[in-house]
Amino acid sequence: MRISYQYRLKPTKQQAEIIDNTLDMLRCQYNYQIGQRFEWLEQNRCSIDRCSLIVCHLPELKNKPNRFSQQASLTQLKKDRPWYKGIHSQVLQEVPKKVEIAFDRWLKGDANGKRSGKPRFKAKGQYKTFIYPQFKREHFQNDKITLSKIGVVKVIVHRQIPVGFDIKTVAVTKKADGYYVTLSLEDRTVPAIKPDFDGLNIVGIDVGLIDFLVTSDDERIVSPKFLRKAERKLKSAQRKVSRRKKGSNRRKKAINKLSKQHKKLADTRKDFHFKTAKALLDKYDVVAVEKLNIKGLVKTKLAKSINDAGWGQFITILSNKAENAGLKVIAVNPNGTSQECSNCSHKVKKPLSQRMHDCPNCKVSLCRDLNAAINIKNRGTHDLKAQIMSS
Repeated sequence: MRISYQYRLKPTKQQAEIIDNTLDMLRCQYNYQIGQRFEWLEQNRCSIDRCSLIVCHLPELKNKPNRFSQQASLTQLKKDRPWYKGIHSQVLQEVPKKVEIAFDRWLKGDANGKRSGKPRFKAKGQYKTFIYPQFKREHFQNDKITLSKIGVVKVIVHRQIPVGFDIKTVAVTKKADGYYVTLSLEDRTVPAIKPDFDGLNIVGIDVGLIDFLVTSDDERIVSPKFLRKAERKLKSAQRKVSRRKKGSNRRKKAINKLSKQHKKLADTRKDFHFKTAKALLDKYDVVAVEKLNIKGLVKTKLAKSINDAGWGQFITILSNKAENAGLKVIAVNPNGTSQECSNCSHKVKKPLSQRMHDCPNCKVSLCRDLNAAINIKNRGTHDLKAQIMSS
């Protein structure tokens, strides 16, 4: 079993400077290695190295940069730039790994075949995390953690590491309000949680913008609209940034203040998602949700409200918590859940502004979102039976 715990660091002023310098040097190396790969792609678009005319000979193809060749070049880097010796060797070796992952997701796609965007060069302050891929448990004692090349740093331990878990990796992250350390913990003696749920205890949920979600049992959670409520403060903070002179200390302070407000907003939304997911899983064993194309939805005029709701983050949290509890989340086809009558399956076309579902066939009348939630539950029940039959 593998879990992650995050703690806040309290470095001294000197240690904070070391962390900042480390992040900036890693950023420069990240950009250099990305540039190497882009250059290779530009110069080696075709495998043909010559044309039919002898006088038109093309240069030989260069070796394609990969993770291991770029890691091997780090030895020469430390000779040419001695200040890179101040970074732990394994931390520096994680940079080519990060570059390769970014390029593979762009060119090949992930395990599901979904491709990410083109890797970007990182501006100053945009490289925020470095990783120690190996770590000894004895280097984390009480409220102190020993980080190689940085020293012994104080940690705010708000919860203890479970007995029997070993620290596999350590990630140091700089956020708007300070520095954090994330410990990846593993205990091989703890077996993976097997699904153990009651297939009859199922609920369908329809996420929306007026109500964050409506369940098939007609329970509603009003959308908190965190961004809308914080909009005035964010606009004021953003205005102060735009009015400050670029490069000045006042602008840096204004940017830091704006970043803290954005972080507070994101943390508040995430906390709401966790609590909502827990409330659902405490009551139900199986939750059916729509398999929404959120990337497509955020290209509409409702993009701001959809991003504020954070449906994607909520469904991810709900799925992870369900898996850890041995419960089930089923994603169903979203087509027609609002148009189809939950009582007789008759298609009732209606615009988004029409909030009631009135079926001319069976005369049933109920809230549009409740109708959709019942349809989602019915589809989830059907898909669950199909999965059980096939397994």
